[in-house]
Amino acid sequence: MKIAILDDYQDAVRKLNCFEMLADHEVKIFNNTVRGLGQLASRLAEVEALVLIRERTHITSQLLGKLPHLRMISQTGRVSTHIDLDACTERGIAVLEGAGSPIAPAELTWALIMAAQRRIPQYVANLKQGAWQQSGLKTSAMPPNFGLGQVLRGQTLGIWGYGKIGRLVAGYGKAFGMNVLVWGREHSLEAARADGHATAESREAFFEQADVLSLHLRLHDDTRGIVKLDDLLRMKPTSLLVNTSRAELLEENALVSALARNRPGMVAIDVYESEPILQGYSLLRMENVICTPHIGYVERESYELYFGAAFKNILAFDAGDLSSVANPEALNQGRVRR
Repeated sequence: MKIAILDDYQDAVRKLNCFEMLADHEVKIFNNTVRGLGQLASRLAEVEALVLIRERTHITSQLLGKLPHLRMISQTGRVSTHIDLDACTERGIAVLEGAGSPIAPAELTWALIMAAQRRIPQYVANLKQGAWQQSGLKTSAMPPNFGLGQVLRGQTLGIWGYGKIGRLVAGYGKAFGMNVLVWGREHSLEAARADGHATAESREAFFEQADVLSLHLRLHDDTRGIVKLDDLLRMKPTSLLVNTSRAELLEENALVSALARNRPGMVAIDVYESEPILQGYSLLRMENVICTPHIGYVERESYELYFGAAFKNILAFDAGDLSSVANPEALNQGRVRR
């Protein structure tokens, strides 16, 4: 079988233990991302099985129309809106859903919170330039001694979205002596209360009270642009906003506009509207913004889990096991390519 793996930026996949599962197949790994439809179609023209690394490449109806040999798409982790599922079904292409874990993204979220609140990236960068104990965060627009940073104990940790990741982050906050405050849909609020956490009286109060506010929502039509500029402007000038979920949760241009008004005071993000981001990306130039290159799930154990499941699903589907297929309508209509 001809298999392609896209967007392996660090050339890590071939070094995973689980890669041995594909030893009997012809596998091509692409380390760089291409955006052009023609370039991508050329890469995948002969491919029968395509492995996607999360949402790094979008699979559109136009692209699928140029891939006559494609039988299956194996997703690392959950299937999301980056795949045109209806178009796959219409063309008889099976989409295989993989496994994931909340641990790595939750730990990265906490690492960003710790790093931002103690100004670690800023201190490190300035130390490399010969400046001792200088965070650089001391403009006249910032609160007094903002550059010193502060401890987490006694601070309010706001969590919007109490799913698997949000629940873990809330637990970390509690362990560090923070006051956890949850906002979200009613079922999330009920789950948070059952775990002993406080819930916000209103959306406005949630943004006003949080010292650290972390977003843990899935992206879909109802959550796209759900965080508005007015929400951000309610945050304290000393507060921190963390987003390791999806950039599109924020209203377009809202974050840059809010930062221009010094609310929130700090931002730590791991996700962007278009990836990879370019060197001139506006938030990269801001001293009070920490940017990481979408590494929430990028670590060895997660890679073994994600890719192991993706490879297993390919082999199982090829052997007639359809249990991982996310678009069963294609199966019911007898249109899946075999």
